[in-house]
Amino acid sequence: MSALNQRHQLAAEHHEHAARHHREVARLHEAEDILAAADQAHLAADHQVHALRYATEAAKQYVTAHRHS
Repeated sequence: MSALNQRHQLAAEHHEHAARHHREVARLHEAEDILAAADQAHLAADHQVHALRYATEAAKQYVTAHRHS
């Protein structure tokens, strides 16, 4: 698997993790467990930041690869 594909895969995985945490936030809000919901929201935000970093790195690698080809 190329480095670009790996970055895309990691970004997709982190997006899925973020979505899972967001679903957990919704479920916890229904149960009025605000502290746990805030913790899950924080985890979701962390995963989104990682996903954005991986996607940005993949884009940079793509541009670099096509600039030199």
